[in-house]
Amino acid sequence: MTPQTLRAALRAGRPVVGTLIVADSPRWPASVAQIGLDFVFIDTEHIAIDRASLSWMCQTYAALGLPPIVRIPSPDPYAATMALDAGAAGVVAPYVETVEQVQALRGAVKLRPIKGAKLQAALEGTTPLEPTLVDYQRTRAAENVLIINIESRPALENLDALLAVEGVDAALIGPHDLSCSLGVPENYDAPEFDAAVRAIARGARARGVGAGIHSWMGVAREASWAWDGMNLFIHSADIIAMRQTLGVEVRELRAALGGAAKADAAGAENI
Repeated sequence: MTPQTLRAALRAGRPVVGTLIVADSPRWPASVAQIGLDFVFIDTEHIAIDRASLSWMCQTYAALGLPPIVRIPSPDPYAATMALDAGAAGVVAPYVETVEQVQALRGAVKLRPIKGAKLQAALEGTTPLEPTLVDYQRTRAAENVLIINIESRPALENLDALLAVEGVDAALIGPHDLSCSLGVPENYDAPEFDAAVRAIARGARARGVGAGIHSWMGVAREASWAWDGMNLFIHSADIIAMRQTLGVEVRELRAALGGAAKADAAGAENI
């Protein structure tokens, strides 16, 4: 998938599937490329990844046909441009709640590399950009993907206005923070949490943008949200899959070894 096809799929409501990648080992990308993902999600808000490692990861996954979507540490336009400079196909801005935040992010992601007073005037519509600059900017930034994290009650209440800002490609739910803001921390079975997820999905699709969630709650639940328009799925994470799969096998191995040890105890000494 390319950034262009990813962005088109998000807006068209076609399902796209990625996962959170934590590991930055050089052995990882080739294996990840065999899973069948559409993109990879790299989180610099909660994961300690420096700029050099981020750039290496972005460039490598992009070369393998997996557009890297990077969550920046804060809804800061300068952090967004840094991620794009590293090679990100797009950015996820965390904990967005105001139209002003989205407009600033739009300037950084969609009007790159324009900055300063000229950018502000363009965003406000007071001074249109020169035609040659518009053409130049389109070749540089038009297909950059802009995703905003919806993870609080204020963001939910202001959802339509946030998604009405030109250039937003998808709304991504942050389950943990959203559950806390709703007063049901980590209770993903709470009716109010499920209702909020479905409301965000319907609101995003009504605006013609992608509706997404980062979920580790099971395939059946994710599929049920698709009925309300969810089409952007960041499913689990490499570290979660490792813990779950390896954890099962280690417990099986310990059980098998425990049985062997009891049988052996009746005979020879264990060494």
